[in-house]
Amino acid sequence: MLSKKRSLDTLTPEERLLSVTYGGRSFAREIPRYEMPGEGIPAEAVYRLIIDELNLDGNPSLNLATFVTTWMEPEAERLVNCTLNKNLVDQEEYPQTGVIQERVVNMLSRLFHAPKGEGGIGTATVGSSEAIMLALLAHKTRWKKERLARGLSADRPNIVASSGVHVVWEKFARYFEVELRLLPMAGDRYTLDPEAVERAVDERTICVGAILGTTYTGHLDPVEEIDRILAKVRDTKGWEIPIHVDGASGGFVLPFLEPDLRWDFRLPRVRSINVSGHKFGLVYPGIGWLLFREAADLPEELVFRVNYLGGEESTYTLNFSRGSSMMLAQYYMLLRLGVDGYRRIHSTSKANARFLAKRLAEDGRFRVIGPADHLPIVTFEVAKEAGFSAAALSEKIRERGWIVPAYPLPADLTDRMILRVVVKENFSRDMADLLLSDISRAADSLARGSSFAHKLRHRHGVC
Repeated sequence: MLSKKRSLDTLTPEERLLSVTYGGRSFAREIPRYEMPGEGIPAEAVYRLIIDELNLDGNPSLNLATFVTTWMEPEAERLVNCTLNKNLVDQEEYPQTGVIQERVVNMLSRLFHAPKGEGGIGTATVGSSEAIMLALLAHKTRWKKERLARGLSADRPNIVASSGVHVVWEKFARYFEVELRLLPMAGDRYTLDPEAVERAVDERTICVGAILGTTYTGHLDPVEEIDRILAKVRDTKGWEIPIHVDGASGGFVLPFLEPDLRWDFRLPRVRSINVSGHKFGLVYPGIGWLLFREAADLPEELVFRVNYLGGEESTYTLNFSRGSSMMLAQYYMLLRLGVDGYRRIHSTSKANARFLAKRLAEDGRFRVIGPADHLPIVTFEVAKEAGFSAAALSEKIRERGWIVPAYPLPADLTDRMILRVVVKENFSRDMADLLLSDISRAADSLARGSSFAHKLRHRHGVC
């Protein structure tokens, strides 16, 4: 988020201070809000000040808006705490940390069915946003090189994707001057239409983006159908257009719950995949991964070799320094759970999500849009005749601590507001029952309020 600098001259003395006297048994002092204090403050006082202020945040266990992991077991937290002081980029100083990152890249490449033998390549990132930026930059660079090598112009590149993409796709398009051709949702279709893809691509398309679990509804783009369409485009027009799969949500679920579903490197035009370790990879933020099908998919000129720290290291990231603890936590989770453990956890989460979706559909006041068919994500809208809005329901259940976002669908369905529940490992069947009960009570209360307001607006005369 962007933060603004405040003008101290326009603030009252009370507004300039965090607390006029934040006191303890051995400390009482005014603490400035927007500037450093002249003298230090005792550790316990600072700790209590920050912890007390953070109590105003929502409860992470009740935050059903976020895809991000909010619980890890104590052993994982101990590992995180004892590696916080290791910079992941310092491979010369911490060589085994680099070895472990390579192991994770290998594990994920095989999980996503990269071709046998050597050739694949990948890197850890701070999340899927950075991974998507890097993947799209590689596709743009490779497309430009191929065009110039054939004596063709390399201006006006474009990407074809669904209007349900994450905002990072729009950021990339603006920052790196690429046209983003967003194909709109329509009716009850919340995914990319392969036939619309065929009409939208041209010789300047650097890649097609396919999403495994949109942020809006949790639906999966039909990657295999898109791959077939692009094979047809190659055969008829000679354009070799790759696919980048945004597996931020589904990449750590589908290999375990639907291993036969073909969306990954088993499809020849899937050249790169991103996945979020801090979502269904079950690691705290922030950790993501970018995998390329082959080393040739990452143009050599984008890789930097630096020797600031004593030995030469190859790097392909948008930033430099970053903590190693979450990468190591990912390695911990892969070893700790194995294939069977991830399958068991995600299967339970999906079962709880489907239970929630079924009960919401039975209520009658809601229409389920995303019934958790593939991922443990439930999206629903309020029926028009219910007498209240999705935003009002979201605000009402927030009174009970639940954080369930209400937001409009993307183009061309912006007139429809929906709500989303992301079911994670720490969301039990009992919590689902409690949420359903609170949603029902909130809906009853809002409907009564709507009915009362209607009566006030339409008072009838006394006979």
